[in-house]
Amino acid sequence: MDLTTDILDSIVTTNAGPSSEQQSSDSKKSKSKAKSKEKFDKAMYLNWFETMFRIRKFEEKTLEAYGNQKIRGFCHVYIGQEAIAAGMLSALRTDDAVVTAYRQHGIALSRGMSSKECMAELYGKATGCVKGKGGSMHFFSAEHRFFGGNGIVGAQIPIGTGIAFAEKYRGTDKLCVTMFGDGAARQGALYEAYNMAMTWKLPVLYIVENNGYAMGTSVERTSNVVDMYKIGSSFDMPSEAVNGMDPQSVHEAIARAAEHIRAGKGPYFLEIKTYRYKGHSVSDPGNYRSKEEVKAYMEIDPVKVIEKRIIEQKIASETEIEELKDKIKLEMDEAVAFAESSPLPDASWLYTDNYVQEDYPYMKD
Repeated sequence: MDLTTDILDSIVTTNAGPSSEQQSSDSKKSKSKAKSKEKFDKAMYLNWFETMFRIRKFEEKTLEAYGNQKIRGFCHVYIGQEAIAAGMLSALRTDDAVVTAYRQHGIALSRGMSSKECMAELYGKATGCVKGKGGSMHFFSAEHRFFGGNGIVGAQIPIGTGIAFAEKYRGTDKLCVTMFGDGAARQGALYEAYNMAMTWKLPVLYIVENNGYAMGTSVERTSNVVDMYKIGSSFDMPSEAVNGMDPQSVHEAIARAAEHIRAGKGPYFLEIKTYRYKGHSVSDPGNYRSKEEVKAYMEIDPVKVIEKRIIEQKIASETEIEELKDKIKLEMDEAVAFAESSPLPDASWLYTDNYVQEDYPYMKD
């Protein structure tokens, strides 16, 4: 058995849904499985492909600009993980909140933030989504219910829990998707947040994007618990592992979780197994991974696999796919041109958009 087959078996066999102990009855489990057989139409497949291809081309332009020193500072690209953003987009509502870590360009684009405002932010320009003040790690858009881009490892876990608490307090049926990497799952804040969320049955969907390596250390070297979805068992939180290389699997799992959460049953936890083709950041050569492993994962590249599925199953024609690709390539060229022609923020902006409490009692002159 070759490495690609091993990888596929490992990913697919974990996509079985919540364990029996976490289900209240066999009938509910059967209902959940039945819903996972939902049929998807041409529009959905094209939506998944367009989302993934847009992210891939945006990140390729980002790497090119970084190499030309037009983008500086920390930068973490989403290449390889696009299926998560695509499946999440189709399974959620636009009024649901999303908060994530610093590998977040792809999630921001999937939430509807424009390529132009995102690229301009990477360039540090005034037309960026946070006026050039955030850079790669700190995108934000209240309009799109996207609350970052958080640079502190694991910080977004209690933040997302708090956003979910606010929705429960207001009595809405909105949920907050709280995403983090496998490295952040070892933070103590996760356990505090999970305990609170389950105790108060908060409407939060926790997602660990497990790409296997945190910064450069494999999951196997950081914990005895390598099946990360099992962390939820400590809190009786419904949890499952998902094939993160396929947007359909991601969509189905998130749709199940969202239904559970909106019914008032509290949190849900998904371990979405994925892979990044580039290093942790642009400065990481990725020497801790073998060339054979990377090549094997590239055989199941979600962008290529979905494109092949669309054409082979005659969901759409090759001409339609090529037209979609050309549209997105033009969009990326325009995004780069917009970023390069945009002005830098004025130095005075350093003192704007900062939180100020006028009557703060401990301020010293």
